[in-house]
Amino acid sequence: MKKHIPNLLTLGNLFCGVLATIFAIEGNFNAAGFLVVLGIFFDFFDGFAARLLNVSGELGKQLDSLADMVTSGVVPGIIMFKLIYKNTYVYYEPLNLDLSFSLNDISTYICLLGLLLTLGACYRLAKFNIDTRQSDSFIGLPTPAMSLFVISLPLIQEYSSIEFVQNLITNNYFLIAITILLTYLMNAEIPLFSLKFKEYSFKNNVIKYLFLLISLVMIITLQYLSIPLIITLYVVLSIISNYGKKSSV
Repeated sequence: MKKHIPNLLTLGNLFCGVLATIFAIEGNFNAAGFLVVLGIFFDFFDGFAARLLNVSGELGKQLDSLADMVTSGVVPGIIMFKLIYKNTYVYYEPLNLDLSFSLNDISTYICLLGLLLTLGACYRLAKFNIDTRQSDSFIGLPTPAMSLFVISLPLIQEYSSIEFVQNLITNNYFLIAITILLTYLMNAEIPLFSLKFKEYSFKNNVIKYLFLLISLVMIITLQYLSIPLIITLYVVLSIISNYGKKSSV
């Protein structure tokens, strides 16, 4: 029975992703965001449970990627699509193919650019499954990190009162640039540190402790706005750490 526990957690991730997809299509970004976070929670603990119970296997690995494809691939693509759609058209309603969504309208194709995130996530997950270099760290931005970045945008738009930030999220040039950048980062050959600790000494984990401390401060002070900043910090600190290692060689 214990060998099925990690797979059940993975299916919990998939279930959250499917529900999040429905809410994202309906424009309910609060519910979609909550379900994505819950799905990522399941995604973290399925691997933890597999290692704890010593039941890791190829089935679990494949199942994990398939679940991530929905929760951290399909959902952020839909959300970005909807955000660009919202900025493109005068009013925002659930998609109506007869009234406001026409393949003869060039604006439609601008909205479709948001789905590059889904394609990029799919490509990354496929590469991850055959890449033996990513057992202790990551190469390229993990799909859950990309997903958290994207789902935070409509929440920041709703709950932040900072005008500059509001203007950014309502600017399609910014959203398209973010889409392209995140798609690139997911598949770039950039080593990123993992938050797994082999041991807890400060000297050997200074980057990780610094990241966790700054992240905690940002979460307390900036709330939803902290999410994209934390992910940006994660990439920047990883690049700095890699540069430091190369310089010391």
